[in-house]
Amino acid sequence: MIEYGLPVIFALFVWWFSTGVIIYLDGLPRHTFRWGMLGATLLLAASIYGLAVTKNDTSVAGAYWAFTFGLLIWGWQEISFYMGFVTGPRKKACPEGCRGWKHFGHAIQVSLYHELSIIAAAVLVVAVTWNGANQVGTWTFMILWWMHESARLNVFLGVRNLNEEFLPEHLEYLKSFLTKKPMNLLFPVSITVSTVILTWLIQSAIAPEATAFEAVGYTFLATMMALAVLEHWFLVVPLPAASLWNWALSSHGKAQPLDGEPAAFGVVEDHGLEQVSTLSALHLAGSRDTETDHGHDHEGEATSSHGGNAPGENEQPRIVAIGQNLDCPALDAGTAGCTAAATSATSGPTPRTRPVEPQSEEETKNGLPELLRPAAY
Repeated sequence: MIEYGLPVIFALFVWWFSTGVIIYLDGLPRHTFRWGMLGATLLLAASIYGLAVTKNDTSVAGAYWAFTFGLLIWGWQEISFYMGFVTGPRKKACPEGCRGWKHFGHAIQVSLYHELSIIAAAVLVVAVTWNGANQVGTWTFMILWWMHESARLNVFLGVRNLNEEFLPEHLEYLKSFLTKKPMNLLFPVSITVSTVILTWLIQSAIAPEATAFEAVGYTFLATMMALAVLEHWFLVVPLPAASLWNWALSSHGKAQPLDGEPAAFGVVEDHGLEQVSTLSALHLAGSRDTETDHGHDHEGEATSSHGGNAPGENEQPRIVAIGQNLDCPALDAGTAGCTAAATSATSGPTPRTRPVEPQSEEETKNGLPELLRPAAY
């Protein structure tokens, strides 16, 4: 069984570790990307040369080398996309409410150059291994391509786990092309096709007439196809698959707001899978409900500060600026003790105002328009 166990362990480790390295490098400051891309390109050139050298090597070592070269060539495709070097002509989110074929067209535009690059790399890999006895590297690349395209279509059509935390900050706009739903109609097809191919690869690996090279080579391919099946299931089952690469995600900082976007908007949870946009920085102070709750005490103060006017007459509402000049973090605005530096102007002499008194949760709820209440209410 060692002829099967070692290739499985080797394939799992190289796939897991190389994926983690790419995630880690993509989360580093952007000024480091050119060096990461340079290193990946050198590995790409060495791997293509290695495939050409080993295309007729039918030893066990030849199978190991070919598998590694195929995986590294695919790694260049991933790192060039997630670092933003090879993406597509569209570099902005899809408009709100965009659906159907137009939405699909926008999705193609954000990764068009990436997809063309994969096709070019596939042609090059086939060319350098043409008529060779060792096709392990070629089929490794093809299986990874299948995993990539199938998973990408599934997250576009809708799955439970979108794994948004893997996206670096400069590709935040890609989140508008991810759809969250329990499952989509393509998912059963992807699983079925992958499972059928996996079954055939396993049978070829354990066939009595298989040579040592064939047994190892088919085991590598079966392992990658098994990962394809597992990766697809991770998209729909409630399991924290992202925790496999927690060490790599350490380079990903908190998402920063886009240029010109207030800090109170577009906040992304550190560990969640969904983007949270909140207007909780909006706080309505001095409403009539609050004045009524405090009764005659408010009447006295309103009379002294407005020259005898009854409470509510000619009184302008005081609205705290959204996401700006707050004395507390944006997400805590509106809670007890938070005040604002900017309020709407009032006519006449500047009135004497009293400090905003702490409000109960019920008072806060009643003071917010229904559509602007945080989800907790």
